[in-house]
Amino acid sequence: MPSLPQREGRLSIIRIALALAVLFFTPAAMAQTAWPFVERDHVLRDFAFKTGERMDVRMHYRVAGTPRRDAKGRVTNAVMILHGTGGAGSQFLAPHFADALYAPGAPFDLAKTYVILPDNIGHGGSSKPSDGMRMAFPRYDYDDMVDAQRRLLGEALGVDRPRLIIGTSMGCMHAFVWGTRYPQAPRALMPLACMPVEIAGLNRMWRQLLIDGIKADPAWAGGDYSAQPQAGLRNAASLLIVAGAAPLALQRAYPTREAAEQAAAERVANYMRGFDANDMIYQFDSSRTYNPWPLLERMTAPTVWINSADDFINPRNLPFPAQAIERLPDARFKLVPETEETFGHGTHTRPDFWIDDLRELLARTEG
Repeated sequence: MPSLPQREGRLSIIRIALALAVLFFTPAAMAQTAWPFVERDHVLRDFAFKTGERMDVRMHYRVAGTPRRDAKGRVTNAVMILHGTGGAGSQFLAPHFADALYAPGAPFDLAKTYVILPDNIGHGGSSKPSDGMRMAFPRYDYDDMVDAQRRLLGEALGVDRPRLIIGTSMGCMHAFVWGTRYPQAPRALMPLACMPVEIAGLNRMWRQLLIDGIKADPAWAGGDYSAQPQAGLRNAASLLIVAGAAPLALQRAYPTREAAEQAAAERVANYMRGFDANDMIYQFDSSRTYNPWPLLERMTAPTVWINSADDFINPRNLPFPAQAIERLPDARFKLVPETEETFGHGTHTRPDFWIDDLRELLARTEG
C-alpha cells in the first residue's frame, strides 16, 4: 500500500491534470455525468457577422431544468454558463463542477434553475472552420459570439433576460461584453478569470505566438492541410501548458526534473490529439477586438468578478481590477490567494473557491 505522502502526491497529480484539461480544451471523456442535460442544435438563419458576411450558423447547446415564467410569460430562472477558449459546454458536466452546482440545494439546483450550456461559434458542436469552410469561415470575434448567444436564448429558449450569466476565461470576457453591450439583459453577472481591457501585452503575445507557430508550420499549407500540422500544434500545446500553469501545485506534484519532463511530454501528447489547427487559429484570434474598457460605466447589472493570484494569463499585479471597480456601478472584485490547492487560470472552474460568492450574488439579486 502506498504511503500517505505517496497517495497525496498521486491525488495532486490527478487534480492538476484535471484542472489543466478543462483550462482550454476539454476531452469529451471528461464530461461523464448523471445530470439530466439534453443536447440540442439550433440554426441561426442568415446570421450577420461583423465582417459583413452572412450565413446560417449552427449553435449546439445543452439544457437542464424547467423554465419558470412570470405573469407576462418571461423566463425568470435561466442561468447561462459560458466556456473558455477552445472549450465547450460539456466541460461544465465534469463532476467537480456539476456536483457542486446542480445538486439539490446547490446554487443552480436543477429543480429551480434552467441551466443553459452553449458551445460558442467556432467551438464544440457549433459551426466552425473544421466543418468544411476552413480559412474561408467568417472571421468571428467576441461580439459575434455574444450576438449568437443572445439569438440562441431568444429564438430557441424564449429567454430575453437571463437570471445570471457566468463565464470562465473567454466566457468571463463574454460576460463583460454582455454587461457593456446589453446592460439591461442579464440580471446578474459573474465573470471568472479575465480582465475587462483590451488583450495586449503578454496576454496578446502568447496568443499570437500560438497562432504564428501554427501558420509557420509548412504542413499547415495555408489552412488546406490533409493532416494536422504536428509541429505547429506541438508549439500550441506547449504554450497552453505554460499559460495554464499553477506554479506551487505543479512544484508539489512534480518535484524532480524527471517527473516534470515526463508530465510535460504526456500533456503535450494528450492536448494534440484534440486539436484542429484552423479551429485553434480562429479561437485564439477571436479576442482581437475585445475591449469593454471604455464602456464600463454602462455595466449596471450586479456583478461579482473573481480572478486568482496564480493566473499567468491575468497577472495579479496589473492595475486594472482596482481601476475598473471604481468605474463599475455595482461590482465586487475578489482575488483568490495562491496556494498549493489553487489551479492557476483553471481556478475558474473550481467552485469550492468561489461558491460562497456565487450564493451571495444570487441572494442579493433575488426578485
